[in-house]
Amino acid sequence: MAINQTMQDAFNEHINHEFFASYLYLSMSAYCESINLPGFAHWMRIQSQEEYSHAMKLYDFLLDRDGKVALLPIAQPALEFASVHDVMQQTLDHERSVTGLINGLYGKAVAEGDYASQVHLQWFITEQIEEEKIASELVEQLNLIGDRGDALLFMDRELATRTLAPDPAGTGAT
Repeated sequence: MAINQTMQDAFNEHINHEFFASYLYLSMSAYCESINLPGFAHWMRIQSQEEYSHAMKLYDFLLDRDGKVALLPIAQPALEFASVHDVMQQTLDHERSVTGLINGLYGKAVAEGDYASQVHLQWFITEQIEEEKIASELVEQLNLIGDRGDALLFMDRELATRTLAPDPAGTGAT
């Protein structure tokens, strides 16, 4: 069954949010590079790639449901940040915001009786639990580090080891 107009519009709006998240994290990556924290920059670049793949997962779902993809303008993300701690706090805040958006999208699918969308969005709900957990842990670690440069450099080296997780469903999204 084709997706209805209400859900199509909601999915297109959320695709835009995911692409913005990708831009935001890419901007954060550039900032981290500019302050000589290549591990944080690498971690944020991987985060950007994940958000792009989330957008594409929604994009493909919409097409699979005979929906029309309408790519909306993407807002320019911030270019400057106060510190790497600010970057990670904004990451956590953004992930919490995305969780609210996904929950709202799921609620709309329930109200519309769109069971296929509800099933599809379960993956995103579970993903957001992980996204918030990781961002929260990184903020807390930075809180513990404080102004200790040696600990920050150690954390930077650790974040440089992150790899893009394989997609277990084989959809191209992680």
